[in-house]
Amino acid sequence: MLKRLKILLLGGARDPNDPHVFHNISLIAFFAWVGLGADGLTSSCYGPEEAFITLQGHHYLGIFVALGTVITIVIVSMSYSQIIELFPTGGGGYLVASKLLSPSVGMVSGCALLIDYILTITLSVASGADAIFSFFPLSWLPYKLWLAVGGVMLLTILNMRGVKESVLPLVPIFLLFILTHAFAIFYAFITHVPNIPEVVAATARDVQSTRAELGFAGMIFLILRSYSMGAGTFTGIEAVSNGMPILRDPKVETAKRTMRYMASSLAFMVVGVMLGYVLYRVEAVPGKTLNAVLLESITRGWGSNGGYYFVLITLASEAVLLFVAAQTGFLDGPRVLSNMALDRWFPTRFAMLSDRLVTQNGIIIMGGVSLVMMLLSRGSVRFLVVLYSINVFITFSLSQLGMVRHWWSSRTQEAKWLKGLIINGIGLLMTTFILISVIILKFDEGGWITLLVTGSLIVMAISTKRHYANTARLLSRLDELVVPIVSSSSATVKKDPKSVPECNPHAMTAVLFVSGFNGLGLHTLFSILRLFGNIYKNFVFVQVGTIDAGNFKGESEMDRLRVSTRHDVDMYVNYMRENGFCAEGVYSVSTDVVEEIVNLVPTILKRFPQSIFFGGQLVFPEDSFYSRLHHNYLVFTLQRKLYHQGIPFVILPIRV
Repeated sequence: MLKRLKILLLGGARDPNDPHVFHNISLIAFFAWVGLGADGLTSSCYGPEEAFITLQGHHYLGIFVALGTVITIVIVSMSYSQIIELFPTGGGGYLVASKLLSPSVGMVSGCALLIDYILTITLSVASGADAIFSFFPLSWLPYKLWLAVGGVMLLTILNMRGVKESVLPLVPIFLLFILTHAFAIFYAFITHVPNIPEVVAATARDVQSTRAELGFAGMIFLILRSYSMGAGTFTGIEAVSNGMPILRDPKVETAKRTMRYMASSLAFMVVGVMLGYVLYRVEAVPGKTLNAVLLESITRGWGSNGGYYFVLITLASEAVLLFVAAQTGFLDGPRVLSNMALDRWFPTRFAMLSDRLVTQNGIIIMGGVSLVMMLLSRGSVRFLVVLYSINVFITFSLSQLGMVRHWWSSRTQEAKWLKGLIINGIGLLMTTFILISVIILKFDEGGWITLLVTGSLIVMAISTKRHYANTARLLSRLDELVVPIVSSSSATVKKDPKSVPECNPHAMTAVLFVSGFNGLGLHTLFSILRLFGNIYKNFVFVQVGTIDAGNFKGESEMDRLRVSTRHDVDMYVNYMRENGFCAEGVYSVSTDVVEEIVNLVPTILKRFPQSIFFGGQLVFPEDSFYSRLHHNYLVFTLQRKLYHQGIPFVILPIRV
């Protein structure tokens, strides 16, 4: 019943060996714009609002803030287009900083990015709930948090089904958002065209009055402060470079096209919304977003119920698209986590794929932590924006710094190095300015929480890295077995195929599960020979290559995994044959090693009925929850599976 429920909620398993699977689960530029660009586009629902409120009634200065914001969008998007070209297989903030600066700096960038993506989910869903409840009576507000909690849970389930399944149903809502907001912006502008001279004069008066009140330096500071507080507007631009693996080939062209869609739509939306605030002199209303107030101002003279329904439809599309924007966190967050897990900054289980070919553990973690953040913050958008803006600009700044270093170091090889250096240099100045401003201005209002959480995650990553490094040193003692065996095998003259001993299928057979030609497998093999002598006449070596986020990037990578897996098995087989034993190999690749082995066992038993199955398990000096978290202990799971089928399975402990 649980299996049926899982299939109902998440869908059936996908075949990773299907040659069409990469085409079927990848996204063209338009769908990538929906799945990855919604975060950036919907930031116009809270970024401009935060900036406009910070102006403290000096409404017309919002025009200068809007222009500065658009320039920043253009610069940052251009710089990330260069990152896409330099890292065609995926170049998010973690990989860029790791390769162009140092692995440790990359780890800091990755940790900041992970917190950012968790907050992307939390903030987007909370902001969507705000948009919905802007249309409801104030007495309904206590229910807003529970709607947000339900939204996070629903999106978690959708993303566990797969990328396309979570994006395709939301395309109509995305288009409705674009059409309704574009219409509102054009309507606001066209109806105020006759008043343009008055707007220009009012802007000049506002500049003069602000200058007289605060001084020239004070006015500039107010504009820059507003610009910095609207930093949430720029979030999501980096999502395309992080999401390269899910894009349709040719990935670079698809990514750059997606980036153009994102940048142009976001720039248009920010200018339009901010201009609408200025033209209608929007003021904050309790229980409503500024966008809701703006829409009501635009439709006030429409009469009948037309304005009411337009506001309802627009706010509904805004709310749902804000939920869609949380997709960026679910699409890119687990990918960053899996990349860091492959580099041993986090437990390797976060790089594993589910049978739906998604990083399920990462999705569960992102959704679970986001749920906790939602409850702790009570869904407060203003509070979450403070936390949100800091981390994304840590990653932005480190990525820009890495690119500046790249262009400078390759100035003698790259013809366009100066152009790239200028773009990324300006991007570095802008993003660093915003980062420092937000930290200083919002430190006491919650900014310290972000820095504390990110710092704690960094400490956790360092601890995990040290654990795996210590484990590698312990395993190096076992791996010393490999060198003499490989040397002796290469020095041995290959035997005539006729001299290879024939297998007696009915003789005692030892079936050994291995995970590569390494010290662990050899130590287990030697333990069998030492403990059981000549009881076993046949040896069968079984290896399942694990399809994870590191190698599930294309058919060529899958072929490389198959070749590597077969090579490892052949090394065992050749070694045993050279020593006079009958040996065979069985290999496969899968996302689930245990299930694949269980599927292979009947075939092995059919050929060798007198089989006993063996697996080696490392025994660490200290067995704790911490060590169990970082290692999979698959042999125990496999033993339980075979136990229920009445199949003997022997675990040989190996102390390190």
